[in-house]
Parts: sequence; C-alpha cells; structure tokens
Amino acid sequence: MSIIKLSYKNIITKPLQTFLTVLILSLSIGLLLGVKQLNKVFESQLNQSLNGVDMVVGAKGSPLQLALSAVLHIDNPTGNISYKEAQKLADNRYIKEAIPVSIGDNYKGYKIVGTNESFIKLHKTSLESGSLFKKSFEVVLGNAVAKNLNLKVGDTFNSSHGMLENAIESHDNHPLKVVGILEPTQNVIDRLIVTSLESIWHLHEHEESSEAHNHEDDEVTAMLIQFSNKMGLLRLPRMINNDTKFQAALPKYELDKLFQFTAIGTKAITWIAFAILFVSGISMFVSLYKMVKEKAKELALIRTYGASRNKLIQLVFAEGFIIGLFSFVFGVVIATMSLQAIIALVKETYKQQIYLLEYSQDILEMLLFISGIIIVATLLAIRPIFKMDISKIISNEN
Repeated sequence: MSIIKLSYKNIITKPLQTFLTVLILSLSIGLLLGVKQLNKVFESQLNQSLNGVDMVVGAKGSPLQLALSAVLHIDNPTGNISYKEAQKLADNRYIKEAIPVSIGDNYKGYKIVGTNESFIKLHKTSLESGSLFKKSFEVVLGNAVAKNLNLKVGDTFNSSHGMLENAIESHDNHPLKVVGILEPTQNVIDRLIVTSLESIWHLHEHEESSEAHNHEDDEVTAMLIQFSNKMGLLRLPRMINNDTKFQAALPKYELDKLFQFTAIGTKAITWIAFAILFVSGISMFVSLYKMVKEKAKELALIRTYGASRNKLIQLVFAEGFIIGLFSFVFGVVIATMSLQAIIALVKETYKQQIYLLEYSQDILEMLLFISGIIIVATLLAIRPIFKMDISKIISNEN
C-alpha cells in the first residue's frame, strides 16, 4: 500500500477530529485571504476614482463628507456654492483645471451629475456608443448604469429629486434623453449619469423659464481642482478655508485618514485570524502526535516488514499535507465566496461594481505559510518515532 493511501486511511478513521482541524484551518485561511484582498480592492478602487483630483472646493462642513460626495459619490453633499464665485478660483495661477459638479438628483439610485466634458476626460474614459450631451436634458450613462438598468441610446427617463432611490418628487416635466454610453472604467463614473450643468439648473427651475434663466445666480455642489504645480497644495487650501466662505478638502489626505481608522478594525481581524491559525496548527500537531502514539503498534509492525524510519516519517508528513491541502482549498473557496457576497452587497448598496484583483500572489504566499505550519507541526509530532523501541512495543502488546 502506498504512503498516500495509508495516510488517507488513517485520516478517515478519525472523522470528527479531522473535520474540526480542517474547519479551523480553512476559516483562518479564508479570513486572512479575504481581509487582505478586500484591503487591496477598496484601496485600489478609491485611489483609482481620485483620477488626479488634488482638491475639492465646496460648502463649509465636513471635509471628509465633501470628498466622499464630490469625488467618490458615496455620501450626501455638504451644500451648494455660488457657481459665479467658484469660477473665480479657476483663474488662480496655481490651478490647472477647475471642473464644476452639481449633484442632487438620481434615477433608480444612480446619481445624476451636472458638469462639463472635462469631467469625462478626468475619468479617462470615452464613448462606447452615441455622442456627448450638447443640449439640456441630454445625458451620458456610465457603463454600469446602462447595463444594470438596460438603457440604450435614444431611451428617455424621468429623474427624481434628492439622493435616495425611492424619492417621491420627480421631474416629470423634463424627461432626460440618453445620447451616449461610456466605456467601462471600473471606477466611480461607471455608476453615474452625466449631463450638463444647464440640465441640472433647468430641472430645478420653478419661477423662470429655461430660456430666461440668469446663470449668474446658479449654484453647484463643488469644484474639482487639479493643481498646476505643488505650490498650489501649500497655499490654496489654507487660503480658501481662511479667507473665503468656501471649504477646501484634499481627497487623498481625507481618504488616508479614513484608511487609518478602518485599518484598526482590519488589523484586529487579521490578528484574530492569525490566532485561529495558530490554534489550528496546534490542533494539527495534536492530531498527528496522537496518531503516532496511538498507532505505535501498527508503525512498529510496518518497521518489522522492512519499512525504514524515513517511511514512517513520510507517512506522518503525508497525513499532515493531506489535511493541510484540503484546508487550503476550502479556505480559498471560503475567501472567494465571501468576497463575491461582499461585492454583491456593495453593488446593491452603493450601485458600484467592484472587481477582485489578481490575488494569485496572495494565495501562493498563504500556501507557503501553511506549508511551513504543517512542517513545524509534523516535525514536533514525529519525535516519538525516533525513540521507538520496536521489540518492546510488540512484546507489550502481546
């Protein structure tokens, strides 16, 4: 009988103990892989969605809320600011580009953003079909919006006021027409409906006709700023916050602070996973050690039939690696299924499709780490084999 077959028979003779060892080890592997991948996915997604936005200017309030609402579109705005006053910032020599965004409406939970063509260029995408908006009430859809809502060029829909999907007030008198669909980018613009500032302003007119509207009185939610040089970072935020009625927020700085807070929970979960992994390593050692002690007679008889000590050691190692391999495979399956569930939840909650990154390197590193644990546990478990007195064991059993 081969070493592998004999090891397998030893494993199935203790199903409960094997099941518990595999379960604990699988959970710890799945937890470690899952947490590491989630960190990479969300950090990559957020950084990618920044797209070179150095600063956001908006209404006074929480700078983090301003960054999340105007750049990542996952929070409510802090308020509105005068478009005429905000435009004056674009003339500053430290500003390369200032892109206005106006937020306040949605369609089935997907936010409608009033802006200009520079917003689309900022997100490094182009048209998959159709054309860009040229007139009021024309919109361009992010790729995820078009796919999830089954919209195509030429379709029309009525937007709802506010940021909530179930908002009651709708703009029935101004249907929006789809004129273009953007290429997929895997960042925030995929889940946005983009239109002109004029469309947003006209949607909210009540007393004036769209033709007679005075745009000097209009408001926007924020201005997305790109600096022309590093001096802008040193001078503009403080100047805006101290000398104007606007608020300046640095998205990268605010997100870094957010990651510092979330990192505490992530580290706690990681240490818990390592603790479980340590316990599972002890469980494996105990399992292998008990096998060596309890099956001392069988091992001694194998030696009498000509098997060397190395064969017995290989038998123990094979048993450990079979348990470890099953645990590792189940752990990867647990991690992947859990990540897919989280991704589905994010899509449902935030209308954002995120994708798993390539994590073969993480899997390889985890496989090497688990192999190390198995080797250590097995080396400790095989010590009785070196002290085995074959004649004494057999005579005592007889």
